[in-house]
Amino acid sequence: MPNADWKKICCPIDFSDASRAALEVAADLARRFGARLILLHAYPIPGYTFPDGSIVASPKMMQELADQAERHLQLWRADAEKLGAVAVETAKAIGEPAAEVVAFAKEQGVDLLVLGTHGRTGIEHALMGSIAERVVRRAGCPVLTVHPLGRARP
Repeated sequence: MPNADWKKICCPIDFSDASRAALEVAADLARRFGARLILLHAYPIPGYTFPDGSIVASPKMMQELADQAERHLQLWRADAEKLGAVAVETAKAIGEPAAEVVAFAKEQGVDLLVLGTHGRTGIEHALMGSIAERVVRRAGCPVLTVHPLGRARP
């Protein structure tokens, strides 16, 4: 039986209700296990593709996005600390979110990933995909997925 000695827990967040539910669980686990909690925000480079070419975000826009993400991360860090997590860190990654989460977990030696899932099904799932599903399939550590509280499950 695997040993659940989780000392480094990572909670990828996108600032949604699903992420909020995951944060609450991750903070509780970090408190119980005396683990370090890392809040990770991974986001893609904004851009648009047209038949005649592509447009990518300017350096100024990228800096504004990074600054905004940092402000939100600090607020969520304070919330995690209020929920009882003692050692809370934040990190950002730019790229395809699922790939960035998996790479970060591997590079940082994360023992557990706790992430929210939006619970999309049917055509919405087919069109949007599932970051949580891709992380579960690729991660080299246990992954705990959390549904937003009060949401009906199919």
